[in-house]
Amino acid sequence: METARTKYIGDLRTEIVHVRSGSVITTDAPVDNKGKGENFSPTDMVASALGSCIFTIMGIAAREHGFSIDGSSCKITKIMTDSPRKIGEIKIEFDFTGNSYTDKQKKILEYCVKTCPVALTLNESVFQNVILLFK
Repeated sequence: METARTKYIGDLRTEIVHVRSGSVITTDAPVDNKGKGENFSPTDMVASALGSCIFTIMGIAAREHGFSIDGSSCKITKIMTDSPRKIGEIKIEFDFTGNSYTDKQKKILEYCVKTCPVALTLNESVFQNVILLFK
């Protein structure tokens, strides 16, 4: 089954429809690449997907081990290279300071960083700079 349908709607924008849910995402070219930057760019989505994927795997692991990561957050910074124009680094800072975790739980969360499908899909030319902040 197809995952999504994408339509070019003009002015360097696309509309993506998630087939199963009907959710819609509009993308826009970034300001530094001739766009308006009024929506996520495709590369913003890649960087954001890494953060969301890591959180999802952490949530699964936390549930399986009887603890919660609810209320945690992360900041995502995408750094582009010029030649060729591509994502060179994705910096993600996870903030778990609102909760208390055991050393074992911290190790479980740290393990998830390298085992999410998006992290495993990105090739080694994209530096994944991931930091976990605990209390």
